[in-house]
Amino acid sequence: MPRIKIEVCIRAPLQLVWEMVADVRTHTEWMVDAESITVTSDCSSGVGTTFDCVTKIGPFRTIDHMEITEWIEERVMGVAHRGLVSGSGRFTLQEAGPSDTNFSWEETLTFPWWIGGRLTSIGSTPVLKAIWRGNLRRLSSLVEDRHRF
Repeated sequence: MPRIKIEVCIRAPLQLVWEMVADVRTHTEWMVDAESITVTSDCSSGVGTTFDCVTKIGPFRTIDHMEITEWIEERVMGVAHRGLVSGSGRFTLQEAGPSDTNFSWEETLTFPWWIGGRLTSIGSTPVLKAIWRGNLRRLSSLVEDRHRF
């Protein structure tokens, strides 16, 4: 089960970056692979929040059932993936100065045996890294554009 980790420095204060990622319903604004997100719990933030994310990569589409499992305000959001692909993910934010935030995204995903299991996990790693790097570029642009005003 390969672990994917990508990082970016966003030229905006930590609080502004957190505001953009804390509401999972807005992740479709910067995640190209997230086609839609529907909150399925009574709460929409914090531990216990559940949501369904229609994920599309090329011709492949799946519904990712997710739950927020870790929440440290303005610092960490952890999720569990359940569905066709299972595993865990984590966003970590760290102040890098008064107007800079280091943003780290880690994922460990498992694919079922009938679509290649570990081989699919290994083979998909470069594709997912490329997609998620693009996602973080979009997130950076969105937050930095808002910070300028």
